Amino acid sequence: MPEADDFPALDIDHLDVPDLGKLAGREPSQHPPRILLLYGSLRERSYSRLLVEEAARLLTRMGAETRIFDPRGLPMPDHVPPDHPKVQELRSLSLWSEGQVWCSPERHGTITGVFKSQIDWLPLEYGGIRPTQGRTLAVMQVSGGSQSFNAVNALRVLGRWMRMVTIPNQSSVAKAFQEFDEAGRMKPSPYYERVVDVMEELVKFTLLLRDRTDYFTSRYSERRDKSLKEQALIAARSGAVGIASGE
Repeated sequence: MPEADDFPALDIDHLDVPDLGKLAGREPSQHPPRILLLYGSLRERSYSRLLVEEAARLLTRMGAETRIFDPRGLPMPDHVPPDHPKVQELRSLSLWSEGQVWCSPERHGTITGVFKSQIDWLPLEYGGIRPTQGRTLAVMQVSGGSQSFNAVNALRVLGRWMRMVTIPNQSSVAKAFQEFDEAGRMKPSPYYERVVDVMEELVKFTLLLRDRTDYFTSRYSERRDKSLKEQALIAARSGAVGIASGE
């Protein structure tokens, strides 16, 4: 193993070498996995909403607790202060969640503005709390035409930017208008089976990671920066005390 002297730019005091003991985490949580589901259309018969509702039924059957955020009434980002009731509702649900499901229609080759507005109201950090970091994420999309993966790819970029753990599997439902019955339930099909696959995987990853989030999101650069700021604050206070005492 290379010695510490081999890394002159490394502050060895703040390096965390992972091992199985550290990954063990604390006692497993006993409450059901908490999953927030977001969709990206305001249509009366919204296929992204129907797909999210189908996913929520599956998650509930798998033992999870689910919440679906209704984007109706959510203002455009920066149009109102963040204390708006719908913004506070969304942020509270994100903080409550341990995993999330994002589903958007594909429009002009990407996600809808309705969906993007929801993510834009979730800052990376506010009040010292990060509402998305470390949470698991499953991505899905619906299309009016042939199958595409543009929206799920865009959602993956967003998930990475929001520091979420996006699971490998995903769902893309083509010609979604054909895949739901009059009651809004998804018909049996390979598309439905893929949704089952994705929800199973999301629950597994959430159970695996939720009690280890603090450890997985601990970063060398942030630990070192925090330590340097604390040292500077202590030095400043010591200097102020010295001046006050006439030393």
